[in-house]
Amino acid sequence: MVFSSLEFIFIFLPVFLLVYHNVSRRAQNLIVFAGSLIFYSYGVLETPIYILLMFVTILMNFITGQLIDYFRRAKRLLLLIGVCFNFFWLFIFKYTNFFIENTNSLFPSLNLPLRNLILPIGISFYTFQNVSYLADVYRGKVRAETSFIRYGAYITMFPQLIAGPIVTYDTVAQQLRKRTENLKKFDEGLRYFTLGLGSKVIIANQIGNLWTDIANIGFESISTKLAWLGIFAYSFQIYFDFYGYSLMAIGLGKLMGFELPKNFDNPYMSVTMTEFWRRWHITLGSWFREYVYIPLGGNRKGGGRTVFNLAVVWTLTGFWHGASWNFIIWGVGIFVIITLEKFVTGKFFNKVRPLGHLYMIFLIPMSWLVFAITDFSQLSIYFQRLFPIFFENGADLFPKDYVKYWDMYGKFFIAGIICSTPIPSLIYKKLKGSFIMTIVLLAVFWFSVYCMYIGLNDPFLYFRF
Repeated sequence: MVFSSLEFIFIFLPVFLLVYHNVSRRAQNLIVFAGSLIFYSYGVLETPIYILLMFVTILMNFITGQLIDYFRRAKRLLLLIGVCFNFFWLFIFKYTNFFIENTNSLFPSLNLPLRNLILPIGISFYTFQNVSYLADVYRGKVRAETSFIRYGAYITMFPQLIAGPIVTYDTVAQQLRKRTENLKKFDEGLRYFTLGLGSKVIIANQIGNLWTDIANIGFESISTKLAWLGIFAYSFQIYFDFYGYSLMAIGLGKLMGFELPKNFDNPYMSVTMTEFWRRWHITLGSWFREYVYIPLGGNRKGGGRTVFNLAVVWTLTGFWHGASWNFIIWGVGIFVIITLEKFVTGKFFNKVRPLGHLYMIFLIPMSWLVFAITDFSQLSIYFQRLFPIFFENGADLFPKDYVKYWDMYGKFFIAGIICSTPIPSLIYKKLKGSFIMTIVLLAVFWFSVYCMYIGLNDPFLYFRF
């Protein structure tokens, strides 16, 4: 079940909210826990064992947190056991076949069989939340949760369960015990949800169809101009897909009285890659900074150690996104760019911001291209289409093909460009309580519903990570 589905909007969510707001405050966390397990169960109907896996994971981390808090002398060993337990399951389901394939490449005589494993939805996200909780208890940043229901509600809370934002325990610890629910916050939640739904269904899904069309045509057959249109389309698709999901998650949290952390801050307005990754998937960046970069020493041990720490963080970030070499190369590429900015180019682009924007207009789609295409032969072909001047036989077979696709998708590019700036947020804040904004949001909601009804909807891209 996804947020941008008729089943969720018109069946699950109304029933959940009706029950949630008509039970006692003490019972609300139980409703969050139970309702979220039901929500998760819908997505793993073909592999119900994953429900048991999640429940066991929650139980083991709850117990481990208690043990760390009680047996302080053994806390390091207990933390190690807890971290290994969490990453064991992530490794088994997400990376087993990656290591088997690479072992077979190095030692063909072994011919190890691949495993038929389906990645449990959201495991990358809830693994990180469990680990951050244990680390915070170990460091004394928070006390171990004494209620299994509250801890279960924290991990499984359906707004952020399957694609973030990654919520650390200290962010919601107080809210799990006491939170404010009122009509103003409920109304604000509906508005956030509607804006996120529109970002996903009206912009991401529609402009993403161009990337799908290009893949169906075959990269060999597209012109250079269409290749550039395609990678910009993917850049808008992945942004509005994930940004839309995060807005919906924040809105759903408000409907229950929770304040979930912001996950995006106009990242496409950045002038460096460093700034971009402070603004994109903010909670993931914060997680790696708090639980990997700083424990490694951060920037406190000299330039060489800082570079090493950055290399570790970005290699792991790439590997977290997917069990494929293209994600590792993508992570290493981001590391190289950020390191150059740190020591060479960053000050210049921050000072001469127009050039910084041009730099990022080129760099952002290039980075997403490595992210989008996992087959290296196809990636090579796409680069040849983007830069035919550097390759033999680079002439376009159909030099005017882009005209047709611009006519089809041009309006979505314009919408994507405008909505990537702070302009929509400024307009929304100015007209937030007005009749005009209410009419606009109603139009966005019902047009999104119409698109879903006629089948113009796709799963969220980040579910695959």
